[in-house]
Amino acid sequence: MSNIKKGDIVARKSYGKDILFVVTNIICTKRQKIAILKGVIERIEADSPLDDLEKIDKKSRQEKIEKMQNKINQKIVEKRGMSKYSKYQIGILSSNNRNKEKMITGKILHLDGDKKYSEKSYYYYKKLGLHAIVKNIPEYRQPKVVYSLLTTYHPDILVITGHDGMIKGGRDYHNIYNYRNSKYFIQTVKEARKYDSESNSHLVIFARRLSKLF
Repeated sequence: MSNIKKGDIVARKSYGKDILFVVTNIICTKRQKIAILKGVIERIEADSPLDDLEKIDKKSRQEKIEKMQNKINQKIVEKRGMSKYSKYQIGILSSNNRNKEKMITGKILHLDGDKKYSEKSYYYYKKLGLHAIVKNIPEYRQPKVVYSLLTTYHPDILVITGHDGMIKGGRDYHNIYNYRNSKYFIQTVKEARKYDSESNSHLVIFARRLSKLF
């Protein structure tokens, strides 16, 4: 009998224990117990039978997190190096007398439905030296506040992210209305385009939702 409980850090045996998850809930069905999972490092939601889960000890967990963190940091170093090189080549970087470099970037407004990933996004924006305002706003509220936030911050880039999942009884994977939050992403984009049209700001919009995997 599995002794896995809410809050445990686990991995799925059938997937080669490739991703670390935290158990956010356990649901009892007629046939078995199902754990609702949320990625510790990767942005992913899933569910799994308890029998397919294995607890990850603290040492192994820390090693995996550090390995992934090092990989991300290396990519940041590479990206910053590429950005400086390309901007130097096209002459945006100056200050030849003092041999200094200045990277000019647009202002980013990022709306995210998950507090943890909002904080993580802000951390990496800072690491990359980007000017970003990150707001933790639930998906269903994003359409209601995006216009006001755009009016307040006047960003060059809008990023809209959050979780999603099929509604109970949903069968058609190609129908967005069978998902919990897709309609809110669409409404948010429409509100942002309305702002863009009225302000003539040439706003760049990135909207991405993550669907729950079954």
